[in-house]
Amino acid sequence: MANSGNILIVDDDDDILTAGRLLLRRQFGEITTCQKPEQVPELLASKDIDVILLDMNFGPGESSGKQGLLWLENILRIDPEAVVVMITAHGSVNTAVEAMKRGATDFIAKPWQNEKVVATVSAAFKLRRSRAETEALRQTNQALIREATSVKWKIIGESSQIREVLNVVDRAAPTDANVLILGENGSGKELIAREVHRQSRRAANVFLSIDMGSISESLFESELFGHRKGSFTGASEDRIGRIMAANHGTLFLDEIGNLPLHLQAKLLSVLEQREVTAVGSHTSQPFDVRIVTATNVPANELRDPGRFRPDLLFRLNTVEIVVPPLRDRKDDILPIANHFLTEFSRRYGGRERAFSDAAKSALLDYEWPGNVRALRHAVERAVILTEANVIEPGDLQLDYAETQPNVVPSVMPTIFNLDHLEKETILKALRKHGFNISRTANELGLTRASLYRRMEKHDI
Repeated sequence: MANSGNILIVDDDDDILTAGRLLLRRQFGEITTCQKPEQVPELLASKDIDVILLDMNFGPGESSGKQGLLWLENILRIDPEAVVVMITAHGSVNTAVEAMKRGATDFIAKPWQNEKVVATVSAAFKLRRSRAETEALRQTNQALIREATSVKWKIIGESSQIREVLNVVDRAAPTDANVLILGENGSGKELIAREVHRQSRRAANVFLSIDMGSISESLFESELFGHRKGSFTGASEDRIGRIMAANHGTLFLDEIGNLPLHLQAKLLSVLEQREVTAVGSHTSQPFDVRIVTATNVPANELRDPGRFRPDLLFRLNTVEIVVPPLRDRKDDILPIANHFLTEFSRRYGGRERAFSDAAKSALLDYEWPGNVRALRHAVERAVILTEANVIEPGDLQLDYAETQPNVVPSVMPTIFNLDHLEKETILKALRKHGFNISRTANELGLTRASLYRRMEKHDI
């Protein structure tokens, strides 16, 4: 504390100012004195004052303390976080107490004791620093919330299916209803959850996401409910749980379908009571959190009591949103792909890229077993590895074997038109090799040039 802090002493008695300056200068970095309270606003504007010692009376014959109370109000109006210690005579202790009711931190009685003054000002200085740290943490927390809730990937879609999903989001988000989001891996469930939060009354507060499948059973209670120091081996300090960390905000429990039944019971109990007890504690804390959950478990399996508790499901799916797989909303594929293409082209080199017509056809024909996540990876990979400005089908490196794992030899064709058969054969070979021209040509026994001519002939 020594040689830090700025103390302002406001008193019309020059002896008090001199004594205060001499007493405190060894403890604090700068001591500023002022005989006229009218100068205080200017001093607050020009200096970073930590503690103000303010006399209760100014001028001959004044003893009511009204002047001190008036300037206390003025100071707190200028800086609501100001730390003000009143200076008063022994007979005016009641007035000093009134000043504390109005926002003063403490008071010093004249004639003062040096040890008492140093201790009082030191405590006031610590309070000021504590308030400053609290405000800094508050601002940091707000910045982290803004960053966490910012929209990094927009919900893009023109299909009737995605419009229906967003319509449900629009209606459910302003409420505090719990939301359950169903959909395959990579379909955008977390993006929907973030949109629910963004449109909710809790948007200014935290959105906290937890992958329930990644939390070990032994740490489930500690992670969600928190723990006290010494409550188990390795608990070296108190730790707040995820539920309380998301207080007044939204808690997103991803892959809730992976939670074992015995842990589902513990989660249900907490959600019903709206109170959480940290591991090792005997005191419960109420919380105010909106719960949004998601799972890739199909709805029929989720409703199996042997897989998921019906009472917990009932509590979680007040509103149920089903995100359709990308293969069922073909109208969204190219808009999403173009969005990723623009994004990654800007990130990796800044060159503008475009899909060829053949690449667009390949994108639309592919089944996208990994949904939007797989589409994103395919486009990003193509942008990184392709030197040309036009993305061709082969650049996407689509794995057709993944979409057709149980391909069996086809039966005898019913159409014997040679052009038709040639086109179908070329398409099958292209898909098999992810539209890689060299491997496809080798498979068909053609040169690359011959394959290109046939593709042009059949408008592939």
